[in-house]
Amino acid sequence: MNVGIVYDPIYLEHDTGTHPENAARLTSIMTSLQKSQLLPRLTALSPGPATFDQLRLVHDARHIDFIKQTAAAGGGFMDSDTPVSPASYQAAVYAVGGTITAAEAVMQNRLESAFALVRPPGHHALPNQAMGFCLFNNVAIAAEYLLTKYKLERLAVVDFDVHHGNGTQAAFYSNPQVLYISTHQSPLYPGTGALEETGSGKAKGTTINIPLPSGCTDTEYRTVYDQIVVPSIRRFRPQFILVSAGYDAHWADHIASMQVTVKGFIYLVENLKMLAAEMCQKRLVMVLEGGYNLEALAASVKATFEVLLGNQNIETPQESPPITRPPPDIRLLIHHIREIHKLT
Repeated sequence: MNVGIVYDPIYLEHDTGTHPENAARLTSIMTSLQKSQLLPRLTALSPGPATFDQLRLVHDARHIDFIKQTAAAGGGFMDSDTPVSPASYQAAVYAVGGTITAAEAVMQNRLESAFALVRPPGHHALPNQAMGFCLFNNVAIAAEYLLTKYKLERLAVVDFDVHHGNGTQAAFYSNPQVLYISTHQSPLYPGTGALEETGSGKAKGTTINIPLPSGCTDTEYRTVYDQIVVPSIRRFRPQFILVSAGYDAHWADHIASMQVTVKGFIYLVENLKMLAAEMCQKRLVMVLEGGYNLEALAASVKATFEVLLGNQNIETPQESPPITRPPPDIRLLIHHIREIHKLT
């Protein structure tokens, strides 16, 4: 399997101090990949900076300039939890560029799949607003880039971060060429992603939100993928799959209240890889979003690369999620979503 990895030390220069989204997230991932001897099996992709025109595929010029000026002035806060440091604009431009680099390599069949290990993350970034640790929407810009340059007719964005990707949804809410599917804990930040949010105009039905109650385990996520995500993607038949890969649904991640294990994430990635092989000439690009427990994040990303490489019998940590209550019954939720999206 020819699998790419995007990484650059520039991403560490987005200095957020002791903020949950900090440089240690990437250093822990890279250390894990080095120790596991996976890095020599991956094709390194060197990112370049996204151009202003590429950023403008999704974002307003005033938004771009504001982040650039804030960084140049020494930094500040875009909102209460989204810091900008002097190097943040450059890091964010390279995060977008790295995502586009991965998408280009896969689209041009130089690689079967790739994982862009970038920061700052992106799926909360709106066209005119930074929020939720995100400055520019890496995945949304890469999706628009692919649609524009390669004249794709259909593209899918799958988001398994524990938070709803409100920025990505906003970017494509009226675009019938993009299927956006999000599994997220609800209620939780940013408060969007209700199952009734399904797209507008000709894009009605191309936004599929799966707002899950807290406490969902691997079993609930498996069921959601089997009964909603996989059949929805098969029906849409995308030519490319982009994934907002956030690992904060892991049971050890204290930013939310899910109970997913590394084996659970393996199941999600295996299904997405299967769908890419089935419909997209294997075109699959993962892009890092959340995940704030360093050990869980590193183990989950390592396992993701092993799936992409086609490894069998992947070793995973011995995990014992604390069971404080029975998992939620999501059968009625699944029934409603399948009815809304005519999957029955």
